[in-house]
Amino acid sequence: MTDLGLRLTVDGPVARVVLDRPEVRNAQTPAMWSALADFGTALPSDVRVVVVSGEGPSFSAGLDRRLIMGENDLGQEPLLSLGAKPTDEVLELIAKFQTGFSWLRRPEIVSIAAVQGHAVGAGFQLALACDLRVVTPDARFSMREPSLGLVPDLGGTKPLVELVGYSRALEICATSRWVEAAEAKELGLANIVVPADELEATVKDLADALLGPLPGAIRETKALLLGAADRTYEDQLRAEREAQDRRLKELLAALGQG
Repeated sequence: MTDLGLRLTVDGPVARVVLDRPEVRNAQTPAMWSALADFGTALPSDVRVVVVSGEGPSFSAGLDRRLIMGENDLGQEPLLSLGAKPTDEVLELIAKFQTGFSWLRRPEIVSIAAVQGHAVGAGFQLALACDLRVVTPDARFSMREPSLGLVPDLGGTKPLVELVGYSRALEICATSRWVEAAEAKELGLANIVVPADELEATVKDLADALLGPLPGAIRETKALLLGAADRTYEDQLRAEREAQDRRLKELLAALGQG
């Protein structure tokens, strides 16, 4: 899918998404989001880790500015023209855009964003869609949508609040300021900051470590953690019990004792 600016590959239990438009700092298009959604839907069941990265010195500069308004040479509809459509049609289109990102949070996979350079707007939200973020010292995050008169609508608002809290998330979005790598690590946006020449090896080590435990245990644990904020303590205890019951039954069945 290099014609869309993506390299999508599967190698056993590890899938890779590489944004491949370095000439425009991996700026994104709705066609790329559609391809990402299709890739997530078709992902083989034995894939357990997904690594998302960008070709060249930037992760992603966000939405390709040529698609915000007016004619463009990409053959895609300008974003602002959606405002002329009926509300139901607009909501359906945005829901399709969101699907290109939301599959990265599915419990059966753990997703890792390898971020260097710019992660702006849609690039920031793509990094936020991933479970873990490994970044280089030159990584810079910014939620630019409000500065363009728009809102972040690719699923980034919930994980941002979960990671940094409401007040800090509002400040980051409302000012559209840069969050540098050191601050990202301090706020919890980045799991680790590593030198650029160690990024690939660090991500591989992390992926290998994630492949160690049994997949069912990781799946159930991720589901527990994803839903924890929306449950009461008693509900979370119940969810833990039910998840453990499923695991025990699956393990017994695997041993031929179910």
